[in-house]
Amino acid sequence: MKRFIVIGLGNFGSFLAKRLHEMGQDVVAIDTRPEVVDAIGPFVGRAVVGDATQREVLEEAGARHSDAAGISTGDNLSASILALLAVRDIGVKEIFVKVISDDHARIADALGATESIFPERESAVGLASRVTSGKLLQYVQLGADLSLQEMPVPEAWIGKNLRELELPQRYRVQVVAVHDVLRDAFMPVPDPGRTLTQSDALLVAGDPRSLERLARMR
Repeated sequence: MKRFIVIGLGNFGSFLAKRLHEMGQDVVAIDTRPEVVDAIGPFVGRAVVGDATQREVLEEAGARHSDAAGISTGDNLSASILALLAVRDIGVKEIFVKVISDDHARIADALGATESIFPERESAVGLASRVTSGKLLQYVQLGADLSLQEMPVPEAWIGKNLRELELPQRYRVQVVAVHDVLRDAFMPVPDPGRTLTQSDALLVAGDPRSLERLARMR
């Protein structure tokens, strides 16, 4: 079990805290609003009313012993930055910050954030890719040059195997898992000799342009 401290209990912060708790982790949730702290109390290990930009509040909440912190203070940029500095200064090694702009992300990264998270942008990119292709099941952009997408097996590939298709050479993409939809089972590091079926879906990694070309296949 790891300890996570979640600062800011809006939609993102609340979902993060609850999900970590559901996964069996020790979660300390902090917000300045008593009503949201009361609401999340039953779903986390500890819920604290306080100003997480203050080191004393973090110390009393047990943040010094946390493995990671998630900061989500909405549009309050100064609170986000001050909370980042506070958790960094008490020695939390991994700090994930929900950002609201490119400038916010640059500041957070410069101050030592492990990762800046822009959920609205990531959701919009995934939705745009799905609705324009009409065939993608999931789409996640991991960076400027790397994305993951889940897609049905194109009709022309049914009955063939990954070794025959030579996807890295032909399309500059790599299949990292096969999803057997009928059994709802994932096969990570798939057998290159396994024949693909109509009920399969592929989790494919590559640069966004290569994946876009692949999604247009029928």
